[in-house]
Amino acid sequence: MRFKYWEDFLSLVLPETCCLCKRSLFPFEEQLCKICISQLPVTNYHLVPKENDLKVKLMGLAPVERVMAYLRFSKKGFSQKLLHQIKYKNKPELARVLGLHYGYLLKKNGFMNNWSHVVPVPLHVRKQEIRGYNQSEQFAKGIAEALEIDCRVFLIRKRPTETQTNKSRIERWDNVSAVFEACATAEIKGKKMLLVDDVMTTGATLASCAVSLNKYQPEAIDLAVLAAGN
Repeated sequence: MRFKYWEDFLSLVLPETCCLCKRSLFPFEEQLCKICISQLPVTNYHLVPKENDLKVKLMGLAPVERVMAYLRFSKKGFSQKLLHQIKYKNKPELARVLGLHYGYLLKKNGFMNNWSHVVPVPLHVRKQEIRGYNQSEQFAKGIAEALEIDCRVFLIRKRPTETQTNKSRIERWDNVSAVFEACATAEIKGKKMLLVDDVMTTGATLASCAVSLNKYQPEAIDLAVLAAGN
């Protein structure tokens, strides 16, 4: 009981604020206020997951069926601000909450029983130790929770890579083409995988991960990201 009183006191003195607008959050809000949630640049890729510009980027690189993104990325927009907080401001819970929102959106649109597992794109172990978490895994956990399926780490990153920023499509592919390796391989065969990352630009990282998983004969591999741009 004393702990509950202390929590109530802290919430009055140091109220939680929205990650975007910094307004004080109501008890039923988490990380983001309802106003900012309503203004998120949500895409409609889940409505045309097999025929969109993201799927075109993966053609010839990886055997994927559906490609989706929760938010449309734009410089200095909401999506970039959210990604910056998640990756550099120690906000793993924000990634999980956004995953929940996206998972519920997918559930609402008929994706409830489409996948066996949600599989996050891994960070290299040293990078994860420095950051303290893998933002893609947190986003994946939120999706998995909403869809009531398991989030499983089926991939490892064998070596750190250079930043993909300012690299061409070919350079990005060369940078990650042999970086990922599947683990727990006996559990991959015949399963439907939703491979998840935080952001998609050329799709090289996701393609490399999908190729690594596909060696062990899953039934299907679909992709979903928190944000994607042109």
